[in-house]
Amino acid sequence: MPAIGASQLASGRRGLLASAASLTLLWAAGPARAFPDYPVTPGQRGTAQKVAQAGLPLSELSPNAPDRYTVKRGDTLWDISGLYLRRPWRWPELWGMNLQQIRNPHLIFPGQRLVLHKANGRAWLSLEQGEMPTVRLSPRVRSENLAEAAIPPIPLDVIAPFLNEALIVDENTLAGAARLVATPENRVLLSQGDRAYARGQYGDSGRQLGQPLQLEAGSPRRLRIFRNTVALKDPASGEILGYEAQYVGQAELVRSEDIIVGTGADGRPTQQIVPATVDITLAKEEVRIGDRLLPAPPPEWPVFVPHAPEPEQQGQVVSVYGNAVRYAGQSQVVTINRGARDGVEPGQVLTLLKESGVLPDKTDPGKPELRLPGERNGLMIVFRVFERVSYALLLQITDGVKIGDRFITP
Repeated sequence: MPAIGASQLASGRRGLLASAASLTLLWAAGPARAFPDYPVTPGQRGTAQKVAQAGLPLSELSPNAPDRYTVKRGDTLWDISGLYLRRPWRWPELWGMNLQQIRNPHLIFPGQRLVLHKANGRAWLSLEQGEMPTVRLSPRVRSENLAEAAIPPIPLDVIAPFLNEALIVDENTLAGAARLVATPENRVLLSQGDRAYARGQYGDSGRQLGQPLQLEAGSPRRLRIFRNTVALKDPASGEILGYEAQYVGQAELVRSEDIIVGTGADGRPTQQIVPATVDITLAKEEVRIGDRLLPAPPPEWPVFVPHAPEPEQQGQVVSVYGNAVRYAGQSQVVTINRGARDGVEPGQVLTLLKESGVLPDKTDPGKPELRLPGERNGLMIVFRVFERVSYALLLQITDGVKIGDRFITP
């Protein structure tokens, strides 16, 4: 590709700034967004500004970086960063190559064409002019928020089920969770639309361990149903980091639990327990008597902007999500033994290592034992964080990932 002078670049940028401004106006005219507002941190903006001034060194480009690329539906910021950069999590540098044209890197749209320029050992990106896609209108009035069509940072459809289903509880929360105790027809198995009865959890002495199920102001009405909690143990220390609960479905509290106090035939006081009434509103599988209930949190849409962790992180894989799954592959989910208390946050990218091998040194007469260093096995991105553990999505994996595999800062 021929070298492009500074004056040509400035001219192209001015033209594309107008296109970007038009796009911003169209976006602002649309209805309110129903998706996360991905922020740009000062550090990311600072990195982008440095690259915008000097360009990106060619050594940081991916060997197969295309001269032109048209953004497609289904693309993610991670995908496009991987096309152009050797290290995709350094996406602010990709943004910096095109800083004046794309004010917000999270607003990149299908149909836009990226053009790669190279000159004097540096590189930068631009948008081809006239890249607004043609839209055919049907004979009825409709509106569409262009911001909602922007490509996401990572494949949100893969992790969406985990945002509200993945549940890590501690021992006290588990002990105090309410439970389903009966049904109107004495059924054992329930499905969506069925009614059931539940009560707060009580100990052997009758002492209440958790909150009663009450329809009061400020008390939750939406409940999550779960069962079969599995202890998550640290592979190194054996310490229990939390309990992973199997998500079964959701229920809505219809009537509070109560106690009817009366007097028996012998004149002594009596009491009868009236369990709370709940309706099963969602069932991923059959709900059973004995399943536990916990308040459902509000819908959560954390920010999944890929970035390197600060401070640096290292740890191990605690579990592979899914029943009877030993190895995890591309686009599967694992649990790691680091959480909020360790500085982990959604969007952090981590490097997975293959298990280090142990073998004798055959070149030494004493044949001492050698432990080979772990080699890189791919990348994962954290998307759900609890106090002591986190969930991560595997993005680029060479071999299967298993419990005990180590990870480090990329």
